[in-house]
Amino acid sequence: MPTYTYDHIHLRSLEPLETAQYFHKMFGAKIMETVQSDGQPRVDIDVNGLIIFIAKAGTDTPPSLKDPHLGLDHFGFRVDNLDEAVKELKERGAEFAVEPYQLRPDLKIAFVRAPGDVRIELLERS
Repeated sequence: MPTYTYDHIHLRSLEPLETAQYFHKMFGAKIMETVQSDGQPRVDIDVNGLIIFIAKAGTDTPPSLKDPHLGLDHFGFRVDNLDEAVKELKERGAEFAVEPYQLRPDLKIAFVRAPGDVRIELLERS
């Protein structure tokens, strides 16, 4: 059986550089401007090894689906201290779709709403 490993997440944005700057401000992402295989510009970001491609969407691109929906719903970032992360992100202006709560005794979660209606789960596992 083939071995599958993580490579990247690909987002579309009306303003890719602004979206990348959001990830830089909120999560310390490294921003790299690049070019796609079709020659179109793209902005890539690296969040501690998590690579996210951000391609420009056309103005006729439909908005994000409303929650809940089929398909990719969100991606998650693990943090050591969720309360500290939430406090810092709120100070930076992050909008929370779901405030922190204890899902199970060993798992506390929250959801950030990023540009383009991208949902990012924050998880603290004990």
